[in-house]
Amino acid sequence: MIKVTLKDGSVREYDAGISYAEIVKSISGKLYKEATLVRANGELCDLRDVPQGDVTLEVLTFDDKDGKKAFWHTSSHILAQAILKFIPDAKLTIGPSIDNGFYYDIDTEVAIDDEMIAKIEKEMKEIAKRNLEISRFELSKEEALAKYADNEYKTELINELPEGEVISFYTQGGEFTDLCAGPHLMTTSPIGAFKIMSVAGAYWRGNSDNKMLKRIYAISFPKNKQLEEYLNLLEEAKKRDHRKLGKELRLFEMVDEGPGFPFFLPKGMIVYNTLLDYWREIHTRDGYVEISTPTILSRHLWETSGHWYHYKENMYTTQIDGEDYAIKPMNCPGGMLTYKMEPHSYRDLPMRVGEIGLVHRHELSGALNGLMRVRCFHQDDAHIFMTQEQIRSEIKNVVRLFDEVYKLFGLTYHAELSTRPEDSMGSEEDWEIATDGLRGALEELGMDYIINEGDGAFYGPKIDFHLNDALGRTWQCGTIQLDMQLPERFELEYVGADGEKHRPIMIHRVVYGSIERFIGILIEHFAGAFPTWLAPVQAVVIPVSEAHKEYAHKVLKKLKDAGIRAEVDDRNEKMGYRIRENQLNKVPYMLVVGDKEAEAGTVAPRDRKENLKEALSVESFIEYITSEIKERRL
Repeated sequence: MIKVTLKDGSVREYDAGISYAEIVKSISGKLYKEATLVRANGELCDLRDVPQGDVTLEVLTFDDKDGKKAFWHTSSHILAQAILKFIPDAKLTIGPSIDNGFYYDIDTEVAIDDEMIAKIEKEMKEIAKRNLEISRFELSKEEALAKYADNEYKTELINELPEGEVISFYTQGGEFTDLCAGPHLMTTSPIGAFKIMSVAGAYWRGNSDNKMLKRIYAISFPKNKQLEEYLNLLEEAKKRDHRKLGKELRLFEMVDEGPGFPFFLPKGMIVYNTLLDYWREIHTRDGYVEISTPTILSRHLWETSGHWYHYKENMYTTQIDGEDYAIKPMNCPGGMLTYKMEPHSYRDLPMRVGEIGLVHRHELSGALNGLMRVRCFHQDDAHIFMTQEQIRSEIKNVVRLFDEVYKLFGLTYHAELSTRPEDSMGSEEDWEIATDGLRGALEELGMDYIINEGDGAFYGPKIDFHLNDALGRTWQCGTIQLDMQLPERFELEYVGADGEKHRPIMIHRVVYGSIERFIGILIEHFAGAFPTWLAPVQAVVIPVSEAHKEYAHKVLKKLKDAGIRAEVDDRNEKMGYRIRENQLNKVPYMLVVGDKEAEAGTVAPRDRKENLKEALSVESFIEYITSEIKERRL
């Protein structure tokens, strides 16, 4: 007998040799229909697998991140089967799941045009409807190579497998078989909706020396309604694209002369500086001091920090007076030198030091994406130097600060704890202390979190904060990294209460992450319609005609004297045109002034949410908008 502990803590007993599929079916028929794979003792397993002893079991469905992977991996095999019906001599290569769906790379000279796409999609639906049973089998290396004697791509994959590695295959109703490690669904029927999204070229193994293949991107869902919602979401995302809105709203530009190096325009700089004003306000309140460190520092510094050996391929380097230097890809080593510039006592700790530092990182041109992925950006870094006893309290303070910032913008989030990677520095004991500090702080705060095994920084474990925007998309922004290695490598010290020298522990943390990227996220989250406190132009005065321009400028002066970012739109255009233009420019308030307003000393406000519907005195409007700005209302 084996004991199976379920997610709710209940324990069930089963005969040895039972599969996970049979266990799930015994729990609930509905759950079995929705299950895509299981997590057993923390490991992802195929439903066909058999537990080898007592196990803690979690059943995953399409609603789970890892559950989607199995769903989409099965879908990629259905795509491959459909392709072969219409292009029987196509050579299949690989078909993995990705963040949004899946793809399959094929070697064929046949054009994958709209007509072919329609045929493939129709056939995918037919395969799913036939409810083909999916089964797994294994072959020896010799048998596998014989099976793919005419497919050099599969042959290459098989030959790269370690000696003795299990070579597994999945077959769909005996109609289609593919080399695959799994996991997969039990049948094809749970996949209710398919959509081929695009066709692109892709070199085999991503190497430009290899042949160009055709890559077919697609997505699938259990229900057609989910597909419709996803496609609607994509349409909305196109409207919110920060690259499009950034250009239209004159916030920033990307130019051919500097790929990956954004140019911020005057209105974009207002957003940028307003975010920094807020950052400085809350950090001063919480006891941080601010520094600035140089952009270019010597190779010796980066060797000491470990970046020269662990991160050099992402760094820009130069020579000065015959010596190697690097443009900083991060602010931390400069922060180490700043700490060492004067002696410290335990009474100085925790010491919270912030820096808005400009960093440069080499990104491949194909990865560049507006403000989301750039080659130079500003990090709102802070380094907290502390004693071991202060770890949990400082981490909890940082988490509370993050929570305050993200809620201000209406962003929800989840936390992920990343543990020791293979290329890490430092002892196992140090890593255990650091990881326990992060985990303990999260648990004391009662915060749910996901564990990413082996995804920490090379110098320490970290907590990443993934933000959810208005469209439900996820962005990784804030991070808290606990570091015992850099203080050791830079020989940082403080004098303890015992009069002896001790090594401080350090937290690296960013709230916005990259300020440029955070602005990109906010543009899309708010669809360019920033909250009034953040908007580049907070109010525009629109005179009805030439006769009202003088009064419009008097209103403008009062607004500006009150600290409101305001303009007058007195262009020689019809009033309706000017109103529409300012609506497109996402201005929070438009103040129309004509004869009646000029005589009464009022304005006729139009706001985005139609909260103001009646004329107000200029003073009343100023009181209203300044209150909204001061409180930073959404």
